[in-house]
Amino acid sequence: MSANPRLAALSEAGVSIWLDDLSRQLITSGELSRRIEEDSVVGVTTNPTIFAGALADGEGYEEQIAELSTSGASVDEAILAITTDDVRRACDVFMPVYEASGGVDGRVSLEVDPGLAHDTAGTLESAEVLWRTVDRPNLLVKIPATDEGLPAITQAVAKGISVNVTLVFSLDRYRGVLNAFLTGLEQAREHGLDLSGIHSVASFFISRLDSEVDSRLDEIGTEEAQALKGRAALANARLAYQAFTEVRDTPRWQTLADDGAHMQRPLWASTGVKNPDYPDTLYVTGLVTRDVVNTMPAATLEAFADHGEVEGDTAVGEAADSEAVLDDLERLGIAYADVIATLEREGVEKFAASWEELTQTVRRALERGE
Repeated sequence: MSANPRLAALSEAGVSIWLDDLSRQLITSGELSRRIEEDSVVGVTTNPTIFAGALADGEGYEEQIAELSTSGASVDEAILAITTDDVRRACDVFMPVYEASGGVDGRVSLEVDPGLAHDTAGTLESAEVLWRTVDRPNLLVKIPATDEGLPAITQAVAKGISVNVTLVFSLDRYRGVLNAFLTGLEQAREHGLDLSGIHSVASFFISRLDSEVDSRLDEIGTEEAQALKGRAALANARLAYQAFTEVRDTPRWQTLADDGAHMQRPLWASTGVKNPDYPDTLYVTGLVTRDVVNTMPAATLEAFADHGEVEGDTAVGEAADSEAVLDDLERLGIAYADVIATLEREGVEKFAASWEELTQTVRRALERGE
């Protein structure tokens, strides 16, 4: 089996390709291994909706559900057992990638209960439970970048837990995430921990920004407004990458790097295109640069494998144009701060709703005993 040349070129350009999907069937069928070999996939992200869909399909979970039902497991206990089992198995599949990349890739992400998004102590406790239960060094625990999530990120990293910071929308919040991560590393160092074993990504959500901004541009309806559609998300992400490089060039980071630390990488999330008028690889082709992750739903991955093009670095050197896009939106009355506040509120609500979906799916399965 040979690697898909388009995906291989994307990987060679510096983008770590992760798959935004996981199920027991994906693991046991060998499809996940095939993705690694043929599609240059070096990691996986998950969320409650992905697990709910996998359980709804049912394949591969019957025996475990029956055992959990017979033992009288609660819904929460069953969710923990099922999701951590899948993630542990996926971590084992990716272990060769993890080892070959020095721990940078070969990562599998698992989310804390989204209902804890505004509970610092609860988030940290949930992160510690997931870290202990999966018990694999290539796990990333997903913690949301809410105001209450930031100190939980610092405390988790300080304890040596590798973290995927999720629900990042704004540039200011992203800078706060970077600071929370560096502070956690500094505290880990004070505790005598080996910094080389701690890894992190910050998941910057892409397509949702365009969806929100485009709807506001449509309300304005002018020719100038229409010309700005589909440009906000890439501009925002490119400015985030600039912020990443700025922090990476600071003496504060260099001191940590000298002690073996790995920089938290930007991860482009929500990269499936929601507007059918846009190219289906828009949020991949437009964000090619080094030291980033792009986690793609299967449809986006397959679209890039079929017709995606690597056109050089499409993030570096774009800051001025990106700032101009955001300035033009402000001038039209689309306030960046309001857009971000809307997206973060809706993001937490959607995560909570997807958790409820998972909860109901597991409850029904336990009641059936299958």
